[in-house]
Amino acid sequence: MNQRTIRQPVEVVGIGLHKGEPIKLRLEPLGIDAGIVFYREDLALSIPLSPSSVIDTQMATVIGSKKGYISTIEHFLSAVYAYGIDNMRVIVNGNEMPIMDGSASSFCLLLDEAGIAEQEASKQVIRIKKMVEVVDGKKFVRLEPSNHVTFDFEIDFEHPAIGQQSQSYSFGTRPFVEEIARARTFGFARDIQYLQSINLALGASLNNAIGLDDEKVLNPEGLRFENEFARHKILDAMGDMMVMGHNVLGAYSSFAGSHKLNHELTVKLLADTANYEMVTLEKVKSREFAKSFA
Repeated sequence: MNQRTIRQPVEVVGIGLHKGEPIKLRLEPLGIDAGIVFYREDLALSIPLSPSSVIDTQMATVIGSKKGYISTIEHFLSAVYAYGIDNMRVIVNGNEMPIMDGSASSFCLLLDEAGIAEQEASKQVIRIKKMVEVVDGKKFVRLEPSNHVTFDFEIDFEHPAIGQQSQSYSFGTRPFVEEIARARTFGFARDIQYLQSINLALGASLNNAIGLDDEKVLNPEGLRFENEFARHKILDAMGDMMVMGHNVLGAYSSFAGSHKLNHELTVKLLADTANYEMVTLEKVKSREFAKSFA
């Protein structure tokens, strides 16, 4: 299997979660080994995709520098991960990605519209060689060696509508679209009210998130999956792993993980080459892994 980019440029306009303003997103093909490059059109600023570019993980994954940043990249990157895109320019005209409906579905549709182009160079992946984990009390995130790409996530919220939930996902583009991509982000009404009082989450609504009060889901249509909250956590984790710029060959698992812990995991993994190796899919010799991108 070779590296991938998109076949043609595509663009869309959506609302930014925090500023509540329209954000134009444009995707463009890039050549072999260019990687995923974010570009702030309003600042003429390129931001390479790398854990070293991450500057904040409190409410979302944010990349950038003192010159400028782009927030809430994880939903988009989960779709990039699922479609196996290696090289692409991601252009926005503001400091955040459009939130769309709070899931990754719209980004999947955008990539479908752009089409996938195979390039004349072998695709490289990060193969996990030894277990790496980050622990914070009962919370943990972990990557382990495996010939099968899996994501397992468990959460436990003291809320009647959430409680204990788990989801297991065996990697594949189509299963992602069907099982994970539609799972929306979620937030509590009391937190949204506070954030909006300090001019954040101005674009948040029941059209782009699952809203919860102290007892129930506020969205009139209800949930898309019984365990939509756990599925969205897998979506987030895939996006956060894609910050490394490559697909991962290994098993990810977590209990109550977060953007912060995911970022610390990628930094810890890449800090020691005993933890991983960059390999081509030809070296992996896994037809199953290659076919999962079909």
